[in-house]
Order: sequence, then structure tokens, then C-alpha cells
Amino acid sequence: MAQPGKSLISPTDHMLVLIDFQSQMAFATKSIDTTQLRNNAALVSHAAKSFGVPTILTTVAEKSFSGPMFDEIVAAFEHQPMLDRTSMNMWEDAAVIDEVNRIGKERIVFAGLWTSVCIVGPVASAIDQGFEVYFIADACGDISVEAHERAVQRMIQLGAVPMTSLQYLLELQRDWARTETYESTTGIAKIWGGAYGLGVTYAKTMFGASEGSHG
Repeated sequence: MAQPGKSLISPTDHMLVLIDFQSQMAFATKSIDTTQLRNNAALVSHAAKSFGVPTILTTVAEKSFSGPMFDEIVAAFEHQPMLDRTSMNMWEDAAVIDEVNRIGKERIVFAGLWTSVCIVGPVASAIDQGFEVYFIADACGDISVEAHERAVQRMIQLGAVPMTSLQYLLELQRDWARTETYESTTGIAKIWGGAYGLGVTYAKTMFGASEGSHG
């Protein structure tokens, strides 16, 4: 009997780790437009919050150098503390690893800045220790397109699975008949889903259309 692929993510089978979405890191990010980066980070954050995905928020030198986490992320996870570090590789920070172990998921999805440093480090470390790792490529950025692409290539060679922000949201939903999250998912898409979100707004406004019903 056909079954959903085991490599597809679900709200209950992974944790999300958002790393160093901070001003100082964003200023030098050139591989993706900063507005698009913030949009994608918001989409991922609100998707995870909507589906109850356990999420770790970590910063580096927040007070002394890098600045606060993006407002869009903070808004999604209101009152959740940031785990601030000095290490470039969050996998080498005891407080962060304690939280990874407390959550206890063997599948981890990463996103953040910069791809070649703050993402490659924990991705390589997690894979080395037997975790199943995904990363959201368009919610990561680096100082150049070259730096980002080589980091992506390196992570894929190590065994990490790339995905995109909108893919993350829609893979969590997967079936429009899941009515308990339908409004939230389409609501997130309307705000941060780009042209797709405009299409959802148009269809609902003009025709009262719904993906959850058959034609």
C-alpha cells in the first residue's frame, strides 16, 4: 500500500533551529536581498509556531556586537528566550545543546546567517552525530552568492537535505482537508507567500475558493 514518504517532514517529527538572524550578520549578507530574507524568516517562524514545532532561537553576541534577532521572528515566538552564545558553531555551546537534548528530536531543520559558518558548523556536527538534517536554503544567507552556494553544496555532500521556506510551510500542512490548520496556513501564505499568497487572496476574495474542497 502506498504511504507518505518517510523523508517528508511533519509537525511532530523534527525541531527547528533559527540561528543568528541579527542586524550585524544581515548587513553583510549579499547572497539574498535582505527584504526577501526577512520575509522568508518570518514565513518559516510563523509556520513553525502555527504547527507547534519545537524551536530553538539562538543569537551570537547579541548585546555586545550583533544586535537583536529579527522582529519578525521575535513576534512569532513571543516571550521565548534567545540562547545567546560566543561560539560561531552553536553545536559547541552547552546551553544550546542542552536544549537540543531536552527536545529530543532526531530530525533537525536549520536556517540562519551565515550559511558558510553558522549553518555549516552545526549541520556538519549534527550529521556526524547521527542526526537527520535539513536546511532551509532561502532562509539562509552569506557574504556572497559564491559563499552561500559552496556552503549549500558542502552540506548536501555531507547528507543534509535542502528545502525552501514556502516548501516548509506547505509540507507541514500537506493536506488542505486538515481544517484545524487550514486558515493559519493560508493566512501565513497571504502575508509572506509572495505571488502565491496573492493568488490565494485573489481566489478567496473573487470566487470564495478553498483548496480543501473538490471541484
